[in-house]
Amino acid sequence: MHHSSEAAADASGLPGRSAWLCWVHHPALSAVICAPRCTKALIPHPKHSPMGAPSCSVSRRVSHPPRIAGMVLKVFFPSCCSSAESGILIGRWIPEQSSAVILAVLHFPFIPVQVKQYLREVQQVTNVNISVLGSWNNSKQEKEESLSEFLEDLGTIFSHEPWIQISKEGDSKFWNCSTLQKQSDNHREEEIVLVYYDQRKVMLSHLHPPLDTADLGAEDASKLSAIFNTVASSKVLFMTDRYDDGPIKMTHWQSDGVEASIIVELMKQASVPACMLLTFLLSLVSGVCNSRALKFWPLSFLWSKLSTCEQLGHRLQHLQVISSSKKAQNQTQLMRKANIFVSLLIDVALGILLMSWLYRKNQIGHLADTLIPVADHVAEELQDLLQWLMGAPAGLKMNRALDQVLGRFFLYHIHLWISYIHLMSPFIEMILWYVGLSACLGLTVALCILSDIIALLTFHIYCFYVYGARLYCLKIYGLSSLWRLFRGKKWNVLRQRVDSCSYDLDQLFIGTLLFTILLFLLPTTALYYLVFTLLRLLVVIVQGLIHLLVDLIDSLPLYSVILRFCRSYRLAAGVKFRVLEQKDGKPLRLLMQINPLSYGNVVQTYRLPTYSCYPKDSWASLCKKLFLGELIYPWKHKGEKQE
Repeated sequence: MHHSSEAAADASGLPGRSAWLCWVHHPALSAVICAPRCTKALIPHPKHSPMGAPSCSVSRRVSHPPRIAGMVLKVFFPSCCSSAESGILIGRWIPEQSSAVILAVLHFPFIPVQVKQYLREVQQVTNVNISVLGSWNNSKQEKEESLSEFLEDLGTIFSHEPWIQISKEGDSKFWNCSTLQKQSDNHREEEIVLVYYDQRKVMLSHLHPPLDTADLGAEDASKLSAIFNTVASSKVLFMTDRYDDGPIKMTHWQSDGVEASIIVELMKQASVPACMLLTFLLSLVSGVCNSRALKFWPLSFLWSKLSTCEQLGHRLQHLQVISSSKKAQNQTQLMRKANIFVSLLIDVALGILLMSWLYRKNQIGHLADTLIPVADHVAEELQDLLQWLMGAPAGLKMNRALDQVLGRFFLYHIHLWISYIHLMSPFIEMILWYVGLSACLGLTVALCILSDIIALLTFHIYCFYVYGARLYCLKIYGLSSLWRLFRGKKWNVLRQRVDSCSYDLDQLFIGTLLFTILLFLLPTTALYYLVFTLLRLLVVIVQGLIHLLVDLIDSLPLYSVILRFCRSYRLAAGVKFRVLEQKDGKPLRLLMQINPLSYGNVVQTYRLPTYSCYPKDSWASLCKKLFLGELIYPWKHKGEKQE
């Protein structure tokens, strides 16, 4: 009776017998590994085993001394070689794990000297200790003693300990796996675990270290990465196929022909002159941007405060990374380049779509005609708000003189702003027409221009906020200083602390008068400050939402997400195993499958950095600034302390 089960393990190594219990979490599989061979209820069903899939046993050409329990011998066999012709097994032996990673099957006829010379050349290129690990017998005849003996004798030519032999069991669809250890004095009964793996997927996948290292140790991660690195580093071995004219014929995942694309190869050839031209143009643009003329005060201030200039500089850095002739050193740098390229491509495509919509059916003219009435409506609403504040807002009794002064001051600014808007109205359509052309640089550039336009159109609201905040902040700090005067304290500027101080009667009298005046004028100033602060926060929230969309487009690793969706095995987080066959007297046979990285971890791992000019204040710091009347800027200040 046979059964099959699945055991998922996001583990990262193939340790010995004791560590396998922690790696494979399925209870049935753990019982199969730990239980004696006579356990019948946990044996998988043969119908779940693939045709031609090997089963394993242990045979030795030695006498019969007492046997003791030994380590688990793991043989990683590529599933693409199950139907290969007879030959020898090429791979890497990992003694720390008692594991053999089979990479290819080398077929007859061959000359041993040429095979050894070829393996030495491969070792020099790949820095992987590749050798002949054993023999592979795929003879369809029931008894082929001459071939079996010849394959055993190859162990004396290609000396390797242990010598692995995989052969067919007569008419059975299973295979027999045995090991020969001629130089060992301790005859231990070894358990052989045959693990099938998809060589193409393991070759193309990139194993990511676990983000949470509490569950998986670094040692286990290195054990699984050793297997993946062995297959990935043997790329030179997979470049030879069965159609080559050389003396060596092998079977592996590319034995029918090297996997390639004509379109990709043509794009690689065409990208070289394109990158050279782009690098030359970028060097010119960088030289202009770094010139001294742009470092003087007005231009340097605008470059640092306008989000459009910041986004253009950010995209210029991205173009320099893509057009760089320096080859990516590792998988992380390669994925970063690919993510930047796809992000730029999609950004420009969305910008061109926006530009086509703007210039279709005179949409820019409609926007220009709508902009002036909207600005007039906003100005009228602000005038009504100021008239309400100059009366008795919400039934509050305000200071009449200060209320009238502040109200007329702000009404005059609104009158100036309306005059400025109507003066610019004949040129607004032309300005929008040229601004729409900037969408060809990308949707993010167009969004940043929109954010700057909103900042310019609401500049009068920003001025109101600054005036109200300065008056409110002056009174708050004046009241706090006079309150310390009543308590016999003062602020020590040099030592940045509060010290004791003695005041005479005149100082206390003047302080009392000033404290009373500021205290009774505070409600009027605080009301204006509160109203204009809310208006300013509304504008900042709108600009913040626009910049969140810009940061999302800039930082989202679109190529990695698409790769995770289309070819999930390329981004591996670990492996999982499925039990294929477990029979009495035969070893365990497993199928290794790649466990892909989750979408959240993909975004977290390959997220691109952004310029993010907005300050990252905590809620406590923001509330403190609002209460004290400190200005809230939509950009970072030099020397500003971020909490």
